Amino acid sequence: MSERGGRPPKGGSSSKRPAASGEPREPSARGAAAKAGSARAHGGSPKKGTPAEPMRVQRAVARAGLASRREADRLVAEGRIRVNGQVAVIGQVIDPATDVITLDGAPVARVTTTNRWIVLNKPAGVMTTRKDPEGRQTVFDLVEDVPGLTYVGRLDFMTEGVLLLTTDGTAAHALTHPSGEVERTYVATVRGDATSAVKAARRGVELDDGVVMPSEVSAMPLGNRRWAFEVTIAEGRTHEIRRLCDALGLEVERLVRTKFGPVRLGDLPVGMSRALSPRERSLLEAFVPAR
Repeated sequence: MSERGGRPPKGGSSSKRPAASGEPREPSARGAAAKAGSARAHGGSPKKGTPAEPMRVQRAVARAGLASRREADRLVAEGRIRVNGQVAVIGQVIDPATDVITLDGAPVARVTTTNRWIVLNKPAGVMTTRKDPEGRQTVFDLVEDVPGLTYVGRLDFMTEGVLLLTTDGTAAHALTHPSGEVERTYVATVRGDATSAVKAARRGVELDDGVVMPSEVSAMPLGNRRWAFEVTIAEGRTHEIRRLCDALGLEVERLVRTKFGPVRLGDLPVGMSRALSPRERSLLEAFVPAR
């Protein structure tokens, strides 16, 4: 197995919890399937993202790129925003597909109601933030930025791999909330006793913020006393994989996230991005409560 990621070939040391099956679940039974079933029980279905979706006027102004949400609130409060010629009020719900919004008499660009989804192969040495006070490169320098675009969970400065970005803030929150149990898979290139580390990780490892219990863990020798240590977890605590490896006595040389939910890194080049496929979007949206 290469350092880039993917599942180790046969012959390495591996251990899985009883609920796990050979191929990583997409999504996990406790996550997407249960949530999709709940939505169907209430007469809903996973959101497709294409119908026109009403929104508050200040959100529409912010999505058009004219102001931040806080600044948009101020513009509405000052009476500078009108909807169909009438002065808007805070909290007013508009239809972005049909209503005409103006700022100081100038038309506001009509916002799209189809949310955008991107997967980026984040390089090491890039910040997962909108702006860096030290002027370092950020993930938004690597993609075509659009109003409202945000990242779905962070990757550490030196961690590489799958990073989702979307204009759907509700989905971004749902996918990163612990209750969603969205699985993430990481491959760490490490030095140390990875065989013993697999066994210890299978039993659970106590960190300062609680126990880490991977749903899948395996190791494959790379030669020269280096290992590809693959871990799948259903949470996203700060520096969790690096802290886990440290607790297991493993020295991390490189860390790559190869999978987030159903979205795999595949052969996407470092620093490049692509749009999600319809199937990936459908599977991800099954994690999001009916709206």
